[in-house]
Amino acid sequence: MKKSSWFHKIVLLLNILFASLLLLGIMVGFIPSDRFPYVSPWGLAVPALVFINVLFVIYWGLQRKKNFLLSALLLIVGYFISGTFVKFSLSDETAEKDDLRVMSYNIRSFNSWGNIDDPNVYEKTFDFIAQQDPDIICFQEANYLKREEFKRYPYQHLKYINAHDRVLLGIFSKYPIVNEGTLDWPNSYNNGAFADIVYQGDTLRIYNLHMESLNVRPKADSLLGSPYENVYKRLTKAFRKQTSQARFYLNHRGKVPYKTIVCGDFNNNQFSNSYRLVKGDMVDTFEEKGAGFGGTYDFLGFPFRIDFILADPEFNVQTHTNYTVPYSDHFPVMASFRLHK
Repeated sequence: MKKSSWFHKIVLLLNILFASLLLLGIMVGFIPSDRFPYVSPWGLAVPALVFINVLFVIYWGLQRKKNFLLSALLLIVGYFISGTFVKFSLSDETAEKDDLRVMSYNIRSFNSWGNIDDPNVYEKTFDFIAQQDPDIICFQEANYLKREEFKRYPYQHLKYINAHDRVLLGIFSKYPIVNEGTLDWPNSYNNGAFADIVYQGDTLRIYNLHMESLNVRPKADSLLGSPYENVYKRLTKAFRKQTSQARFYLNHRGKVPYKTIVCGDFNNNQFSNSYRLVKGDMVDTFEEKGAGFGGTYDFLGFPFRIDFILADPEFNVQTHTNYTVPYSDHFPVMASFRLHK
C-alpha cells in the first residue's frame, strides 16, 4: 500500500505539472507575443499536452479517484475557450455550382528548388488544382514564371517584389479584380497581399497572408543538433513578428468596407496569439465544416494546422476540405461559401 501511495503522489505531481503547462498553452492566445514572446512556444505544444492530460483522466478514472477532475475540468474549460484541434463531423454537404470556392495553398514555388524528388511536381500540382477547380486561389511562395499557364484565372494579382527578396504571393481569380496591393510588413521576407474581387454584383476583399516563418526545419536530427537556446530564440523572435504582422493586418483591414475572406500560411497554430488576433470575430472554415485533425503541415510526424481560411459572418460556410497531396511541404485547403441574402 505504501509503495502504491508514493506512486500515486508522483503521478499527481506530474499531473499538476502537465495540467499547468496545458493551462499556459491555452492562455498563449490571449498573451501578446510581441510583448511576452517567451511563453508563446507552449501554444505549439497544446495538442500533445491535451493528449497527455487525457491519459491522466483515464488513469485516475481507472483508479476511481477524484484526481481525474483536475485534467477533466481543464480540458472542458480549454475546449470552450480555445476550441479543439480535432473535429468530428458527419456533415455531407457539398458545394453547389454557384457557391464561391476558395483555395489556400503554400506551393513552395512549385518545387523550383528541388526539395521533392519528383521532376513532375508542377504538372501534378496543376492537374490537381484543375480537378478541384476553385474560383479563387491564394498562393503563398508562388512562382512568377508559371502565371501565364493558369488560363482559367484571367485575373491575377502576382506582384514581384524586389525589396528584401520577399517571398512571392499570388491571388488568382475567375472574377474581376478591381483593386490590389501588398501589406509590406517591415523587416520581414514574408508579406501579405490583398485583392478586391467583384462577385455576384458585390465587392469582396480577399487577403492572402504569409506570416513570419519559424526557421525551424521539421527534422529531428536538425533539432537535436541545435542548442536548445538557439531554437527557442528563433521561435520567440518569429512569434513576436507574427503578432506585430497580425496587428499590421488589423490596422489595414480596419479601413476596408467590404466583406472579407482571409487565406494564408500563418506559420503557427490556432492556439497562437497571432491567429486569435487575425481571426477576431471571423469564422474559421475548418471549425465550421472540417473533419479530423485538419493538418496542413507535418512536423516530426504530427499534423499541425497552420494554413487557414477565415471569413466574415456574412458568409455561410458550405464546405471545408483538407487535401493530403504530396506536392509541397504544405497541404492545400479549400472552402466554399454562400453570401447571406
